[in-house]
Amino acid sequence: MLLKIFIFLIGFGLTTIGSVYIISYLNLMSLGYNFLDYVNFIIRRIECLNALIGIFLMIISIIIGGKDELYL
Repeated sequence: MLLKIFIFLIGFGLTTIGSVYIISYLNLMSLGYNFLDYVNFIIRRIECLNALIGIFLMIISIIIGGKDELYL
């Protein structure tokens, strides 16, 4: 149970960090980049991929059930 909470919190933190970077890189749009260049740029940045890794970890921690959990 504690492992699932820990994995969920790690995933939430990674998602928050990645989302902040994705939003901050929106300034590239004001420099003349179009949307496809922007998407191509954030796909190649590892700090933006933290958002996807975090979402994956959160989904995994929710889906995988433990044998010692109480189902009400």
